[in-house]
Amino acid sequence: MVPRRTAVGLGLGLLGSPLLFTGCGGGAGATGRRAGAPRPAPTATAPGARAPRIQAEAAPRAITGLGPRTTAAIPEHCRQAVVVTGRGRNSPRCTVVVHERTATGWQAGPAWPAHNALRGWSAHHMAGDLRSPLGVYTLSDAGGLLSDPGSRLPYHRSTGFTTRGTGFQGEPLAGAFDYVVAIDYNRARGTSPLDWTRPLGPGRGGGVRLHVGHGGPTHGCVGVARPHMRGLLRTLDPHRHPVVVMGYADWLAR
Repeated sequence: MVPRRTAVGLGLGLLGSPLLFTGCGGGAGATGRRAGAPRPAPTATAPGARAPRIQAEAAPRAITGLGPRTTAAIPEHCRQAVVVTGRGRNSPRCTVVVHERTATGWQAGPAWPAHNALRGWSAHHMAGDLRSPLGVYTLSDAGGLLSDPGSRLPYHRSTGFTTRGTGFQGEPLAGAFDYVVAIDYNRARGTSPLDWTRPLGPGRGGGVRLHVGHGGPTHGCVGVARPHMRGLLRTLDPHRHPVVVMGYADWLAR
């Protein structure tokens, strides 16, 4: 679970509200006109009729739950965002939703229950702290123990993804790395998720991934159900510059 944080910029749209423009003008019996002077042109709106309602163009839909600071961290060119929303700063439970940016704003997919690190979240993730790193990070590379299920990201298959042992609740870890997507926190982009390059140094952790959930908290990764991981691999498109936006709800709402 290693961090390389990718700074991302946000822009939060303000929702436009309908504007009502009312017309006004003199009645048919208005005074003060000189004899022989040209009669004023009739108004477009007949007396007593309502002026037309003009609808202001609505701002594009923003991602629900993200405040202006978090939204500003998402790059303008990003068209896919995996939003991981934790229940609380110290909670290991979260929800994952994939969002696609369209001409009318962000469209949310279904919500998936998931797990993050045992002790919750950290703004300064360190190796062994059992917290997931807060932030917005690019998603560049994938891999796993099993064959490529149709990933659009570069996929590296290797026996190095073999996992053994048990989790914090005694659940088996076997199969957790059958499918993974590397989170670009303290890692070199464009390399296998198994690559151990740590630009921030080994003390800042690394190897943070989206991977197959094992039914319990992680050391720093985000675990989702196997079918959702397969779907995620088939959805994330490098040409749409995907990112993961991750943190507990109050932090994301800043």
